[in-house]
Amino acid sequence: MKLLLVGHGKMGQLVGTLAPQYDCEVAGVIDPASPVHGGGPGDARWDGVDVAIDFSTPDSVVTNARALAGRGIDLVIGTTGWSQHEEALRTAIRETGIGIVVAPNFSTGVVLFEALVAHAAGLFAPQTDFAAFLHEAHHAAKKDAPSGTALSLKRTMQGAGFARPIDVSATRAGFIPGTHTVGFDGPAETVTLTHTARDRTAFARGALAAAKWVHGRHGWFTMRDVLGIKQEIDL
Repeated sequence: MKLLLVGHGKMGQLVGTLAPQYDCEVAGVIDPASPVHGGGPGDARWDGVDVAIDFSTPDSVVTNARALAGRGIDLVIGTTGWSQHEEALRTAIRETGIGIVVAPNFSTGVVLFEALVAHAAGLFAPQTDFAAFLHEAHHAAKKDAPSGTALSLKRTMQGAGFARPIDVSATRAGFIPGTHTVGFDGPAETVTLTHTARDRTAFARGALAAAKWVHGRHGWFTMRDVLGIKQEIDL
């Protein structure tokens, strides 16, 4: 399967390094800031590309994705911070009929973690003495704060019925790959759930698995679809 890397920072480079392990060939790179930039989304050299994996910047996501979708190229998007333009991209996906996987985090552990958080939020929702908080920490170079994963976790908790305020905070320091903690604090006790990424390979491998899965499918998907996880889980 032929891949196009949109964005060639640390994540894009890691996806390219691991691609052969997933029987994927990198056809090229779209990233004007990279010395290996091969051209824009309309360049003829991308003919025959099956899936584009986007770890670029929020400002470029929708423009590139719409152009690539118009060429029949399926998409995997891990860039965050562009949600205000989501409806425009959803429209393009419907019109072109391609498949897309959009996720703020491609780690299998994070997807399972979110399912656990949903269940916990549903259990704590009727316990009115308990308040909720969410803290995330990432490397100093990460542009958006709170992270897309943190915002997704907050929506998940609200969707599970936790209607009280959820305090969200963020740390940007050093080289932290990513840590997310969800907590429920009562008058005399605290319950926390934490996911810690040790390196970025989990995200890159998840993106490659999503690319293999989405090729040939039609519609808008998340990593829950890729992993076959139901919206609710029984513990």
